[in-house]
Amino acid sequence: MALRGKGMLITLTEVKRGDERDFNEWYNREHIDERVNLPGFHRARRYVAADGRADPRYMATYECDGVADLATPRYLRLLANQTAWSQRVMKRFTKFQRLTLRIRVDLAHGVGGVITCVRFVPDPARAARLAAWLRQKALPAAIRRPGMVGGFAGANDLDVANAPARARGIDYPQASAVTWAVVLEGADAGATAAAARTILTRRALAPFGVTAAPAVGTYTLLFGNER
Repeated sequence: MALRGKGMLITLTEVKRGDERDFNEWYNREHIDERVNLPGFHRARRYVAADGRADPRYMATYECDGVADLATPRYLRLLANQTAWSQRVMKRFTKFQRLTLRIRVDLAHGVGGVITCVRFVPDPARAARLAAWLRQKALPAAIRRPGMVGGFAGANDLDVANAPARARGIDYPQASAVTWAVVLEGADAGATAAAARTILTRRALAPFGVTAAPAVGTYTLLFGNER
């Protein structure tokens, strides 16, 4: 089964170890369900670093019909009027990154227990070539490896990413780089990590204008819900 839509929010988060119990309870008991029940949203999953080295430590994905669902008036009102529990937890974030993705390649297949997420910034002028390479060569090669089940890729939509700040009249900070995220999904952390290290290398991505080493993190599934 493919992803549940053509848009996705990815968040990467961290809190101090002493705040993790409340953070995890909030995510599992309130936050995931709250988001999944929004119009256009269908499924959300959250993960923790598989080996303790992924940075940030936690990752979540939220699948929606399209990236525009991440900038509707109702969604923006929710962001501006969080519950008391949400406000308490979010104040304790020590790291937070947010990507509002337009899905460019979808070779997902069911749900694997492990993902490796590879993030990088390519040359926007080479985006079509990058998507074709991922669809035709890179992701099929990764998925064929033992222990793999699927993969997908998306590009951060800057207009949508910056919509919450614009809605509140905030000029800074705003996203300025079109970050791509490639997610490799599998049944084994070693398999997804090895696929990323072998196929999505800095050298392999260089023809698409990627000049810095990709950020790579491997995560195991903690909780998910859908409707």
